[in-house]
Amino acid sequence: MSGLDGKVAVITGATSGIGLATAEALSERGVKLVLHGRRGERLEAHAARLPNCVVLAGDIADPATPDALIALAQKSFGRFDIAFANAGLIASGPVDEIDLDAMSDMLKVNIDATFRFAYTAVRHMKATGSGDMLFTGSVLGTKTRPIAGAYAATKYAVEALAESLRMELAGSGVRVSVVEPGLVRTDLHRDYEVRPEVSQNVPEPLTPADIARAVVFAVEQPRSVLIPRVMVLPSGQNV
Repeated sequence: MSGLDGKVAVITGATSGIGLATAEALSERGVKLVLHGRRGERLEAHAARLPNCVVLAGDIADPATPDALIALAQKSFGRFDIAFANAGLIASGPVDEIDLDAMSDMLKVNIDATFRFAYTAVRHMKATGSGDMLFTGSVLGTKTRPIAGAYAATKYAVEALAESLRMELAGSGVRVSVVEPGLVRTDLHRDYEVRPEVSQNVPEPLTPADIARAVVFAVEQPRSVLIPRVMVLPSGQNV
């Protein structure tokens, strides 16, 4: 039996990709799930096949969402142990071409909504003396590249928040971790004319399940052990 059996995880951005793969991996270990995303029908389909799973559809940028998710976890399962701030957008492009409205939406989701969810979650965890707060970061939270400055800036912000929270919450029973993926094949790039694995010459990108394993690795550690960050790259990615 997994040491995670019976715990409750709230996962944002869980309709597909990394969020969904993590939900599935945690469910296999007996974790009860609260899933959030924009596509309600997909969430309901996941809830129908995953045991002990409830869902809430909506906009993660809605200021009421974090409290609503935690309230749903407590109402449905009577506890709240793991928060995974995974929801995110990407907007990139040359200076003369980047969609500024899309960039603004990305900033709201990747920074404002992520920060609000994290602070709300860790307040509840600190009060109970236990919990895991995890973030989906990026290799671009540690460096940047041309045309990706705005996206990288959001992930640098996540890194800064996570490290600050880690230091502030040391000794409180609340652990803070960031998973930093390289190129992952997800719906995040579904509207790209040229797939990133082609433009970046990475023929075998990571899968969402690769990142889910890193999340599980972090939360399965003994409570005396913290994994503050895990970078996961395709073996063929050289930037």
